Amino acid sequence: MTTRSDRRITTPFGAASTAAEVLERINLSGKRMIVTGASSGIGVETARALAGAGAEVTLAVRDTEAGERTAADITKATGNTQVQVMRLDLADLASVSAFIAAWEGPLHVLVNNAGIMRLPERTLTPDGIELQFATNHLGHFALAVGLHDALAAAAGARVVSVSSSGHLASPVVFDDINFERRPYDPRLGYGQSKTANALFAVGVSARWEVDGILANSLMPGGIWTNLQRYWDPEELARTKAMVAKGGTGAPIKTPEQGAATSVLLAASPLVEGVGGRYFENCNEAEPHREGTDGVAAYALNPDAADQLWEMSLRLLA
Repeated sequence: MTTRSDRRITTPFGAASTAAEVLERINLSGKRMIVTGASSGIGVETARALAGAGAEVTLAVRDTEAGERTAADITKATGNTQVQVMRLDLADLASVSAFIAAWEGPLHVLVNNAGIMRLPERTLTPDGIELQFATNHLGHFALAVGLHDALAAAAGARVVSVSSSGHLASPVVFDDINFERRPYDPRLGYGQSKTANALFAVGVSARWEVDGILANSLMPGGIWTNLQRYWDPEELARTKAMVAKGGTGAPIKTPEQGAATSVLLAASPLVEGVGGRYFENCNEAEPHREGTDGVAAYALNPDAADQLWEMSLRLLA
């Protein structure tokens, strides 16, 4: 594994690159891949690009009717008939277990893409876990752990963990992930779940490199998708207006551009042997500084990654 002390990873691609451009001239025939949340947003474009390069792609989705429509569209666009749909509800650990039990054979790439953002009210799963943390992190954690043997069987498997610049809002608050002792804040709930996504990649690479499995996390960029459906409508309208006028943050990406970093980490030889790192705009992110995105030190802290791993195992038990 290329460790944190080594050079920063850079590629010829950037913020404007599309997923198709990243995978141009890459042949993924014979590779089996899963993309969670692949019936909307950047998940669709991630799956489309991987299928376009010849991979067998499974769309792991909660709404299988939407998944079947997406699969048909991808097959029509790419000519790849190896696009299938399996049901997965990440907030329901029984659904995750059923998905794992149904999977057969090796798995070359797992793209943990699905997510929810800024639920307006504190909501717990039937297992008593705050819903953003449960969906964005714990369900994906359970999925990856359950598919470990399939990933190991692929020899050189990759796990892609879709994080966000939202992680800058909060580290994982280990003694109160469910907001039992502090007021619920949608932004902080989302933030700690996205920090967990980055720490998960650190944990996978530390534990599973011996099995030929490495993981990296990423910030896809600002994209208007269904992910923002829980935002306050007035706040969303103000934000869109500010971005349109160039008044805040980086330019908004298309979904095709938003999927570029995901497919880079999933399939590009440019990141072969790299694990435990956080990427944005198709390059390894710089450390966070005031006025920039980048990655917070707490999102790559190996001690925090160990603590998250052990806590996640306890929650699953």
